[in-house]
Amino acid sequence: MNIYLVASGDLRLSANQVCWDAQAQMEQLLSEAVAEAGGKIIRAHAYDEKKQHGFIDSQKMGMQVFKNIDPTAPLIVAESVWQYSHHVLAGLITHQGPILTVANWSGEWPGLVGMLNLNGSLTKAGVQYSTLWSVDFSDDFFKNNLKNWMQTATVQPDFSHVKAFDKTLIPSDELAKGTAFAKAFRKEKAIMGVFDEGCMGMFNAIVPDHLLHPTGIYKERLSQSSLYAKMLTVKDEEAEAVLAWLLDKGMKFDWGTDEVTQLTKNQTLLQCKMYIAAVRIAAEFGCDTIGIQYQQGLKDLVPASDLVEGLLNNQNRPPVFDEEGNELFAGEALPHFNEVDECAGIDALVTYNLWRSMGLKGENTLHDLRYGEYYKNETVDGFVWVFLISGAAPPEHFVGGYEGTSSERQPEMYFRLGGGSVKGVSKPGSIVWSRVYVMDDALHCDLGIGECVDLPKEELDRRWNMTTPQWPIMNAVLKGVSRDQMMGRHKANHIQVVYAENESEANKLCRIKAATLQELGIQVHFCGDVAV
Repeated sequence: MNIYLVASGDLRLSANQVCWDAQAQMEQLLSEAVAEAGGKIIRAHAYDEKKQHGFIDSQKMGMQVFKNIDPTAPLIVAESVWQYSHHVLAGLITHQGPILTVANWSGEWPGLVGMLNLNGSLTKAGVQYSTLWSVDFSDDFFKNNLKNWMQTATVQPDFSHVKAFDKTLIPSDELAKGTAFAKAFRKEKAIMGVFDEGCMGMFNAIVPDHLLHPTGIYKERLSQSSLYAKMLTVKDEEAEAVLAWLLDKGMKFDWGTDEVTQLTKNQTLLQCKMYIAAVRIAAEFGCDTIGIQYQQGLKDLVPASDLVEGLLNNQNRPPVFDEEGNELFAGEALPHFNEVDECAGIDALVTYNLWRSMGLKGENTLHDLRYGEYYKNETVDGFVWVFLISGAAPPEHFVGGYEGTSSERQPEMYFRLGGGSVKGVSKPGSIVWSRVYVMDDALHCDLGIGECVDLPKEELDRRWNMTTPQWPIMNAVLKGVSRDQMMGRHKANHIQVVYAENESEANKLCRIKAATLQELGIQVHFCGDVAV
């Protein structure tokens, strides 16, 4: 049995080159597993000696590669790297044979993050696919499911942890609260400011307008060039004032002097100008939430947007004034959805306002489902996920708040012009997690509860150092959802998290949020141990 293999890669040459060795090793192990099951891998595109990698690195290249693949043949998309889904989406949409997406299980090489984005994109596009993952492709779970896919063209995921929303199971006062909030939200209407759509090939992160409008949210399509132009109008002393506010709160900046390899004060001040510019544009257009793309586009002009994003998501943040001296969005966060993930934008806006309507702290953020391992000590016994994002988490989520927050230079591989993150350790406590996604031309949301756990420093640092130590981290246990259930079900690289006072409160808030989303026309699915 011949099986074609394709590997979608990054658009950025440096990332493809750095990650190629890990991809090649992963493909070798995968090929051996396929051979053991009675098949043979045929790589559909060659290693490029000039580029020094073997990834599909553009949509154009992807279309050319798929022209030479038998459209009825079985096909594996193998990933051990962040990949741009639109590089291969055109070919996968028209492919008629069985499709299997496969990722390595590694903190250092983010193949599972890339694969989850591809899975979400295929789901939105209505493409049938199966999915698998493994540390070394020798475990029984992987081998048995691979063999089953080769024989039946399918892998049956375990969805036993998923329950459909049933309003009769929701306490009447909670149902009424969520429904009333949703009706008022839809009547009031809200504006989602989108600074250029389609970040990093994330087709799944673009919500069609006809699905968005019934929720009461409408897009204001903005240009990142406008954001850059607005930055040029921000005065130096205004940026200095933002930085002084952060330093006074105890935030730390890991400054050096080398613009190429270190975070510099100049980079931070440019980020402060972007923060002011973003708030002013949001106020000008009446935006209730905004998303900055950054990759691609702004990355070639200015330092990273991540410091901006983390500050915007925090209710307690540096004040921003318009040209007449009026404070903008005074005393409130301006929810930001990282990488213009509009599904996360819906979630961020609704969650922030719903929590605030109940007198609660509404700070929330998306993270990548980056990695995870089982861990056990005196206080923790379970599979602990590593949630990371490039810096957009709010300081309110961190141990110590601003005093526990630092800003470190973003990795050169992805951020040529530097800029700092918003780094911290997420505080222990109960959480509500969720993900809005598009499936069958409708909006859906998976919801569950969990706990951010406190790990010993040695274990925390080990996990941080194997992933991206410049980024904020959340060590999360998801109640009633195993690793493989989560991977088989989740339709995105991102997951949304917000805190609750305790587990009982998390259950209650999860139910109220579910009632809210269902009333907004989003089909809700409870995942794991939600008390309903």
